[in-house]
Order: sequence, then C-alpha cells, then structure tokens
Amino acid sequence: MVGGLMALNALSIDIMLPALGVTGEALGAPGNERQLIITAYLFGFGAAQLLFGPLADSLGRRRTLLGALIAYLAATALCIMAPDMTLMVIARFLQGVAAAATRVVAIALVRDLVSGRRMAEIMSFALTVFMIAPILAPGLGQLILFVAPWQAIFGALFVMSAGLTVWMALRLPETLRPEYRISLNPASAWRNYVLAASHRMTLGYMTASSLIFGALFAFIASSEQVMAELYGLGAWFPVAFGAVALGLAGANIVNARIVRRLGMRRISHAALAGFTAVNLIHLAIALMMHPPFWLYYALLTLALMLFAMVGANFSALAMEPAGERAGTTAALYGAVTSMSGAVLGALIGLAYDGTVAPLILGFVVMGVLAIAVVIWTERGVMFGAGEPYGDEES
Repeated sequence: MVGGLMALNALSIDIMLPALGVTGEALGAPGNERQLIITAYLFGFGAAQLLFGPLADSLGRRRTLLGALIAYLAATALCIMAPDMTLMVIARFLQGVAAAATRVVAIALVRDLVSGRRMAEIMSFALTVFMIAPILAPGLGQLILFVAPWQAIFGALFVMSAGLTVWMALRLPETLRPEYRISLNPASAWRNYVLAASHRMTLGYMTASSLIFGALFAFIASSEQVMAELYGLGAWFPVAFGAVALGLAGANIVNARIVRRLGMRRISHAALAGFTAVNLIHLAIALMMHPPFWLYYALLTLALMLFAMVGANFSALAMEPAGERAGTTAALYGAVTSMSGAVLGALIGLAYDGTVAPLILGFVVMGVLAIAVVIWTERGVMFGAGEPYGDEES
C-alpha cells in the first residue's frame, strides 16, 4: 500500500513527460517553460506537506489521506480543462498540493510501525514499487498520445487515482496510536516543526537530500528535451527513460538486501561519493565534446543508480529521531526536499542550452555540496565509523 501511494506521485510526474512538447505547444509554451508543468507540481507537492504533517498527527493517517485523494481527483479534472499554460501551471500546483498527503502518510505509516535499518529496508522495497511507475508511465503516456490528445493523459490519472482512493478507503488501517495524537493549532505545529528541524541528524540529512533531489528533478524536467530532441530518440524516449528507472529500481533492491548488514551511513556515504565522482568524469567529457548518446546514457544511468542508494538511506536517517513526531518530521522532510529540489531542478533545467553540460554541471555542484553537508552532520565521521546515532536494527 505504501508503494501504491508513492507510485501515484511518480505517475503524476512521469506519465506527462512524452506529452510535454505537444502540451506546451497547445498551451502556447513551446520552449523551456514547458518544464513548469513538472516543477509546478513538484513545488506544490513540497509546500503542502507542511500542512499535511500536522493534520496526519492530529486527525490520523487515514482521514488525512482520504480527504487529500478526493482533492487530487478535483485538481486532475482542472488539469483536463486548462485552456492555457497559466491555468495549467496553477492546476498542476494544486494537483501537487493534494498529492503531498500520499508521501507524508506513506512515510509516517512506516515510521509508526518500524525504525532503524528495518525502516530503511521497507523504504527500499517501497521505493522499488515507486520506481516501477517511471518504467511504465512514459510508455503509457506515449501510447495514449498515439490514439488521443494530451488531455487523455490526465484522464488516465483520474481513473488511476480513483481506484487508489477506493482501495485505501476499504483497506487502510489507522496506525497512529491515540496517545500520540497532537492537537491541531498553528503554535503546536510550528513548535513541532522547530523541534524536528533542531535535531542535527534530521536537519543535515534533509539538507543533503534537498541537494541531490535537485539533481534528480533537473534530469526529470529536462529529460524529454535532452533525449527526445537533442539525441533524436523521439517516440523511443519512454523506453530510454524507463530503462533508467529500471536501473534505479535495481539499485533500491540491492540497497534493501545489504542495508541491514552494512548500515545506512556506510552505503549512502559511499554512494554519494561515487555519484559525485561519476559526474565529474561526465562533466569533463561534456566540456571537451558532445558525448555520443551511448556514453551520456551509460554515465547518467550509473550516476542515478548511485543516487538511488543515497535517497532511501538519507530519508531513513533523517526520520530516525522522529519518534511520536513522525508525521510532522515526514512533512518537514518532504516539504523541504521537494520545494528545494524543485527550485534547484528548475534552475538547472532552465539553463539547458542545447548541450548536456549545464545538467551535468548541476549534478556535480549538488553532489559536492551534499558531501559537505554530510561531513558537517556527522562531525567529520564518515562511512558509518562508530555509528553515532540510531543506525541500530529495530
């Protein structure tokens, strides 16, 4: 069920990728501004988590989620009816706002029941399901475009989310214990956000995650322009994008298999270092020449597979100190990483100039900054040496 909730977010982003060009032209935005269809959703998705965190901790996981899924259906209907880019961006923002509850509730559900390396293991399997959506979604979007206009893609999202709403209404239990409910008021919410952010582990890994998610969002937003247009893949773009997502899913499976034995820090720190090194090599090549597609694709896929082994572990490390504030901490983590990632990704993506160099340079900068933040967070003790906090199995 957690995988299903997280997959809705991936579908909402990736099913649109093959249609960005035709949608942008239909709505009067044929250039880089078409990327706003993606980044507006991501920003709304991030911002609203600050609201859904306190709601999930006060009203419970189930009520919060079901209300948000109904709102998602309404926002998706607005996307179908949008007549121009301005209203489409607003509708996508609202769609992201409603979808924010899926991430908050999904992470809080897991944290309600488990912690430590067991949480990292479950999150890895959930993220594997999450990664199946990017494998299938662009192809599904392309198939829809072969037989119907771009509005039909949002129609498919409407049908999928309606099915998910029914499933959750019938099967989702309430996992928040009554004694852990927190009264809903602005002062209480602010206090709990401050308490969540004041923990060095949460703050540090949340900041580092924001940086690497900026790299991921930049890739997603610009992938259609780079692969479908620059490298001329056209209708084969969904296949290439899906293969990258398949690599990320495989990396998450490997992480789930080894995290209990090696620990979250050792794996994520080594993967972050590898991510930065691979992109440095890629940047050097991109500055010397236009990389052939096979080389660009191989290095990009390797870098994103390393990213996948960072993401699940950083999320678990940031959530480890949460305790009874799991909903609030999940909301803060999701809001900060999504909003910051959306802004950073948009800045990198909008710098696209017909070459891959701006994208890869953005990857390098995000990786270097993330390493610096992790060093600060761990007080210079890297790769799990000493396991200073909470990386025990529980």
